[in-house]
Amino acid sequence: MSAESSEGAASIRAVRLSKWYGKVTALQDVSLHLGPGIWGLLGPNGSGKTTFLRMAAGQLKPALGEVTVCGLRPFAHPKALRLIGLCPEADAMYDELTGLEFVTSMAELSGFPPKEAAERAAEALERFGLKDAMERRVGGYSRGMRQRAKLAQAVVHDPRVLLLDEPLTGTDPTSRAMILEEVRRRAEAGAVVLFSTHVLPEIEAITDQVLLIARGQLVAQGKVHEIRQLLEEHPHHVRVYTSEPRRLAGLIVDVEGIVGMQFAAHGVELMTYDPESTYQVIAQKIVEHDLPVESIVSPDASLEALFHYLVERSTAGAGTGADAGVGSGRQRMMQAARPGHGGQPQQAAQAGPQGGYQPQVQGPGGGS
Repeated sequence: MSAESSEGAASIRAVRLSKWYGKVTALQDVSLHLGPGIWGLLGPNGSGKTTFLRMAAGQLKPALGEVTVCGLRPFAHPKALRLIGLCPEADAMYDELTGLEFVTSMAELSGFPPKEAAERAAEALERFGLKDAMERRVGGYSRGMRQRAKLAQAVVHDPRVLLLDEPLTGTDPTSRAMILEEVRRRAEAGAVVLFSTHVLPEIEAITDQVLLIARGQLVAQGKVHEIRQLLEEHPHHVRVYTSEPRRLAGLIVDVEGIVGMQFAAHGVELMTYDPESTYQVIAQKIVEHDLPVESIVSPDASLEALFHYLVERSTAGAGTGADAGVGSGRQRMMQAARPGHGGQPQQAAQAGPQGGYQPQVQGPGGGS
């Protein structure tokens, strides 16, 4: 059965998805499957995030491979497009329209009759704090208000897939809280929300499920702590704040699994490939020897640390992505698409039978 023949559950699926512009490869061989919930889309500037969002939104046609939304290919497919809500990063709006006229017109384009479209538009604008400004022209809105109007048009038709490209740009703390609450509400109702940002605390505040695209390739997918556990070449750092760092160091220096140790401000910092057992040993030593300890933290357990590790890992790869042009990557993909080489794209490796995934990290060796 073809992807177009039936509307499936809320999902985004990409299979060996690639896009290039002339000799520049923007996205290469990306396979993934996202089910309901909030997913953070991370990556350096120019990594391919916006290109992926635009293909998922049906604005760009893949050069190779396929992307489906709720089982439908979105490009030039009106039924699929009605299932998608997009808040683009670009601030290009119809400044001569009022907020209500703008969002109403977007609802009408999704197939709603004028009266229902206007009702939906008013409700969506109110949800984003624009009730008192909906009769004003968009051209007179502040940057934050324009951003909220874009979000209102993205949700006015109750999409099953919500694509957000830097949705918090220009917003104040109150507006951010309002936006994040609405995003959570829609995810809890069963929508797939793909939230692209370069501000890592924004993702940490709303989800622990992330995708990282670097140099045009998907380099990791999964929960933050699961991905961190797969990064074997980077030992975990554990920092123990204590007034007796030398005494603590003497007690744990020979512990198996600890591969490095250094004195830090107000304590000791350890490097280990087995953080769970290291935490247990430290706790045991603290109790047995009555060591004064203020706290135990892991400075690299954050999303920011994970992001830098993965970007560093991808940069060590064999020259793929936007700065690599064409060459062997495209030739390999072309060969895979020719008869005799499995002309249909392969299923995403991490997609399970029930739409789940396995955490994965891609590295210089190419495997997980």
